[in-house]
Amino acid sequence: MSIEIKSPTFPESVADGTVANWLKKEGESVNQDDVIAEIETDKVVLEVLAQSDGVITKIIKSEGETVSSAEVIGEFSESSDTPSTPSKDKDIEIKDEVKESKADKPATKKIGPAAKKIMSEENIDLNDVKPSGKGNRITKADLINHLDSDNLVVESSQSINLSSNSDRPEKRVPMSRLRSTIAKRLVSVKQETAMLTTFNEVDMLPIKDLRSKYGAEFEKEHEVKLGFMGFFVIAAVQALKKFPVVNASIDGNDVVYHGFQDIGVAVSTERGLVVPIIKDADTKSLPEIEKSILSYSEKARNGKLSIEEMQGGTFTISNGGVFGSLLSTPILNAPQTAILGMHAIQDRPVAIDGQISIRPMMYLAMSYDHRLLDGKEAVTFLVSIKEQLESPERLLLNL
Repeated sequence: MSIEIKSPTFPESVADGTVANWLKKEGESVNQDDVIAEIETDKVVLEVLAQSDGVITKIIKSEGETVSSAEVIGEFSESSDTPSTPSKDKDIEIKDEVKESKADKPATKKIGPAAKKIMSEENIDLNDVKPSGKGNRITKADLINHLDSDNLVVESSQSINLSSNSDRPEKRVPMSRLRSTIAKRLVSVKQETAMLTTFNEVDMLPIKDLRSKYGAEFEKEHEVKLGFMGFFVIAAVQALKKFPVVNASIDGNDVVYHGFQDIGVAVSTERGLVVPIIKDADTKSLPEIEKSILSYSEKARNGKLSIEEMQGGTFTISNGGVFGSLLSTPILNAPQTAILGMHAIQDRPVAIDGQISIRPMMYLAMSYDHRLLDGKEAVTFLVSIKEQLESPERLLLNL
């Protein structure tokens, strides 16, 4: 029985998608709930799962083609459609033949998870790779050597042969759908907003002392590490309550004031930057916020974020410090009014009570839409966050 393979049903906010890659090829067997293909939309990558055991019989939509919601992209036949089981006598003959020829066959190649992922992404045939690992195992180095020997450069599951005669190779590949959407949004923000950035710095010693003193106990009690981001989220929530205009957005000629604080946390992935939203962050405790951040980060890197988890948001926090950034001017996440940029913590000499002291300092950057926010409000908002972080007890006292 032939069964249609359809793209997922897209949410209303997603018009169409692109076939990012086929993880299974024509003629290949699949088990129920195996990931057959991946569909990339403007916001997330959606997986197409096998409805039952069977064999891929036809691929209708190739990689790179545009598909609409619930559109047929291929076909497969259920296992019951495969040839009937041989008779008992024939089955015995086949087993005997296998037994006789088993000694003549080379040892089965083994492959680890990392190497398996590369083979899937680069569409490498197992039989084409010569293993060098112990026990006939294919290593990551084997795959890299295989790619180098074939002069292949792969990006977004599309292979491009580069001439081995040229010492100045080039490649041209279509921009991924997610990267294209990010590019358009960033250009739109720069063109349609009066974006300005204000800076400050915060002494992170009080929070570092808190983490050193209670970090182990916190993790034991709540099963999640006590990070820095949770403090920033709570500080942002408290500051947004004091300055509702920072939590607002512009819609045409109207200003929309939000009576809730949905905080977006920017996460960098291989496909690009995504911003999952911590909904109703003002109602969550520090452990709940830390768990949400950890869960969203893992989902983002594995491409498992849903559309609903990235919709909305009234304020965004971006942490360039994890990559070593010392200072930057973050770009607004439209239609939001402001975004906070965290940076690397660096020991620097600072003057405290007339004395020079070495302290772990972090530069803060807040970009805002000057059409709605004046400098006084933006600077005061950022100072409020600084004061709360430098005196963590203010977070507990809601000051």
